[in-house]
Amino acid sequence: MSFVETGFPGLLVFEPKVFGDSRGYFLESYNEKTFAGHGLQIKFVQDNESSSCHGVIRGLHYQLPPFAQTKLIRVVQGSILDVVVDIRKGSPSFGKSFSLELTAENKKQLFIPAGFAHGFSVLSPQAVVQYKCDQFYNKQSEGGIRFDDPALSIDWKIPEDKIIVSEKDRLLPLLADCHANFHFNN
Repeated sequence: MSFVETGFPGLLVFEPKVFGDSRGYFLESYNEKTFAGHGLQIKFVQDNESSSCHGVIRGLHYQLPPFAQTKLIRVVQGSILDVVVDIRKGSPSFGKSFSLELTAENKKQLFIPAGFAHGFSVLSPQAVVQYKCDQFYNKQSEGGIRFDDPALSIDWKIPEDKIIVSEKDRLLPLLADCHANFHFNN
């Protein structure tokens, strides 16, 4: 298993070791000792799964402290473009986005610390996304940023006429107007 730095403090790509043969494959999608050995002391408390069709964009979402979530994202069917925006004031990557294609085939996972807005677009006909969270969902602490914020210039890899976004996500504020109270701690 390996962790790959992204250039965004705390944001890591996790590449599990895959053991494959004629029967299929085996991998550890999460191992507490492995993550702790990389300095990641996380207690995950909730696992989530979503299924979406091609063109769906979900996000960009976050939860405010004290319910801010660290997440570990993986794809078990299909492919997505996973996107995060650093919203930690004082971070060297504040206001910048990072994207990575996660697929059932490449088995890569994205480790997202609290203080990032998260979203994804579905590139395959169907995608099933699973993710772990270290805090329980809390509706009152929901926050988000519009997926099409011109200041972020995110290329979701979906033609404009094929984009499917919930009304709730279309009404999210721009980054300049969001009320995130995250602060970068080095």
